[in-house]
Amino acid sequence: MKRKFLIIAFIYLTLTSSINLAQNKNFAIGFIVGEPTGISAKYWTSGINAFDFGLGYSFEKNSNLHLHGDYLFHLDNALNTSERISIYYGPGVRLKFRQDNNSRLGVRGVLGGLWMPRGNFIDVFIEIAPVMDLIPSTKFSFDGGIGVRFFLN
Repeated sequence: MKRKFLIIAFIYLTLTSSINLAQNKNFAIGFIVGEPTGISAKYWTSGINAFDFGLGYSFEKNSNLHLHGDYLFHLDNALNTSERISIYYGPGVRLKFRQDNNSRLGVRGVLGGLWMPRGNFIDVFIEIAPVMDLIPSTKFSFDGGIGVRFFLN
């Protein structure tokens, strides 16, 4: 487990070590803590739609690597404020590699909240995602976590 955490930390530091940050760009990368714990990335395709990706460690028994991807729809101005606070939702997929060679593939639906402070280069988010594994058998579970991402130049 320690080795995998070091690998993920190395990848993250490598990707973010020599970049300039700005909020008005389309791509952000950061980290998520929860299920999974690891790297989170987001690519905005418009002002209200984005692709969200996660790569991390899963704390489920016998699990190793967790990958997910979602297509998100954002509802802006969830609260009447000068900051950008959005509620987002969307469909996605998850792949979980396991130590017992019983890897799992499933669909997920994500629901979350996003805060983008005015004039800053970050977004802060919290999300929950019900998951229905389809391969090798059906199983229902939840993913979720909190995180922060930094916009890249």
